[in-house]
Amino acid sequence: MAPDWAAHFERERGRYEDGVSRLPGLADADERQRQLTRMGNAAAGAGLALLMDGRHGEAGDWLELAAQRYRESFPGAPPGSWGRPIGVVKARLLAGDGLAAEEDARWALAEDAAGSDSPIGRYAACLALLVLGRDHEALGLAGSLRGRVDFPADVAEALFAIAAADQDLYRTSVAAVLRSFEAREAYLEDIPAADTVVVLQKLAEPRGLEAELDSPLLPPR
Repeated sequence: MAPDWAAHFERERGRYEDGVSRLPGLADADERQRQLTRMGNAAAGAGLALLMDGRHGEAGDWLELAAQRYRESFPGAPPGSWGRPIGVVKARLLAGDGLAAEEDARWALAEDAAGSDSPIGRYAACLALLVLGRDHEALGLAGSLRGRVDFPADVAEALFAIAAADQDLYRTSVAAVLRSFEAREAYLEDIPAADTVVVLQKLAEPRGLEAELDSPLLPPR
């Protein structure tokens, strides 16, 4: 049975609105950044549900909210919270907002994501560099993610392939990323969608690398 995307959206909208009502003030910085992140997750879930339902304009509005909440949460987050910049850049790419994606990519790099020892930080930097078309720099970072036991091998291969403009490697690796999503039993915010695949395809398309993929976990064309 096909997912009820309208119901998914309403659930995520409810989660976001509940988060707004519970958002602590500036005096409670730690709980505030946590709540902002939960709100970002809910807004991203709402946007992704709308995207999967073919409601692209409305999806963009919610994905913009997600990017804003993730970025707002970052200054108060613990060191190494690179999931927030990843969430920001992914939300911009999912929304198809290239100018905002470039602005947020520059912000992520200014926060020294590329200098991180963590694979998540390097992932954030790699996404940012690819958004900005700095493929040679992204190639080195993507290469440093390959072969690690603490980072998904198929995602590392896809990032490397995009940076290297290797069409055959990209099509093989992005298909593997999609299969990994199809094998999952749980999804972020309970939204059954392969958001990472959509993001990779957004980066691959202007380089002429986009793969032909078909799955119920991908938005309608």
